Amino acid sequence: MKKITMLLSMVVVSFTVYSQNFEEPQIDTVAFTKVKPFIGADFALQYQALTHFSDSVNLIPLGTGFNLPTANMTIGADLASGVRVVLETYLSARHHNEAWVKGGYLLIDKTPFIKSEAIDKAMEYLTLKIGVMELNYGDAHFRRSDNGHVITNPFVGNYIMDGFTTAPALEMYFRNKAGIIAMAGLTQGSLKPTLVSYNATTQGYSAYFTENELSFYWKAGFDKQMNEDLRLRLALSGFEGKHHSLSLYSGDRTGSRYYLIMNPITYNPKDVDITVNHTSGNFGPGSVLNDNSLMLDLFTKYKNIDFFGLYEMAKGTNTFNKDYNFSQYAFEGLYHFGGDKQFYLGARYNHVNDQDDQAVNRIQGIAGWSMTKNILTKLEYVDQKYENFTAYKGASAGFKGIMFEAAISF
Repeated sequence: MKKITMLLSMVVVSFTVYSQNFEEPQIDTVAFTKVKPFIGADFALQYQALTHFSDSVNLIPLGTGFNLPTANMTIGADLASGVRVVLETYLSARHHNEAWVKGGYLLIDKTPFIKSEAIDKAMEYLTLKIGVMELNYGDAHFRRSDNGHVITNPFVGNYIMDGFTTAPALEMYFRNKAGIIAMAGLTQGSLKPTLVSYNATTQGYSAYFTENELSFYWKAGFDKQMNEDLRLRLALSGFEGKHHSLSLYSGDRTGSRYYLIMNPITYNPKDVDITVNHTSGNFGPGSVLNDNSLMLDLFTKYKNIDFFGLYEMAKGTNTFNKDYNFSQYAFEGLYHFGGDKQFYLGARYNHVNDQDDQAVNRIQGIAGWSMTKNILTKLEYVDQKYENFTAYKGASAGFKGIMFEAAISF
């Protein structure tokens, strides 16, 4: 409760001008004349100069240089007035070098296929989203890097406990001019849907039924431009679900930006394989059997200073049948300057701990340059430390250094 109070109190001293987007805006139904496809793409490249250490474990040596270039592609079309389809594809990623589909969904802001004045009136405030898509749990996923799409993340690294996954889902939104936001979602909850599995040890099969493994998630909040200078957004999100392999905290198939950090020496080729331990630097529940999570997010925007903060709790049972209890908080601020506010400086502090008092602390400092609305460069200093970790026998461990990232999105 003390941490939540601290987070809310920061609003009185924290403001922003950062061009932050959250839920997709409603489709411009007036502009529709015929089916028109559109295409978008994202490209990102990092230069890494990090060092890592552990007083109890021998870690692989790290050089400096460029990481694997990553790219995304988005294809979509407005199929009717207020009806849009979107297909998202990863072209190159740390965990998969080949192209593969992230997901696809249908966005409905109007129902021209149903002749009803009552429904038309309701759809002025409602949005329906259905498909295989990024689940809208919390607001942190709007500020994270997603493979080649990094232009919405003012920093290089994502949050330590990364509540992000794609899965078959249905979301219903309510939004009005007063700034009220409400969302209810239903999902199968897993990155890899399956009907049956086989256990080679027991030589047994397990059949799975979606109706027995559904997860419910929701969001309620307030988001409004209070005046010409000030925008305020406060949102509370929840997730409750069960599945034989629920992936809310293990759904990043692309990998973190901190390559090969904290990899121990085992004299195995996998020690230097970037696809192994591809979420290096993260800490969270992983793949779970059941989960109950809450996230509180605060975003403020005033002139040339911005602030974002979050507090999150996650409880449940992981796939090793061990109960977990994680908490996370983070707060960050950015200051924009220049004639077009194209430069910014900022800092983020992120902390995560679990039921065993294992903790991760990360400090990030950032300098960015938005050359255009579609081109961004960032220079980040990161310092992350692990406390009371069993893997490091409770000894001192961590990594730090410089990351440079360049990104293009259109």
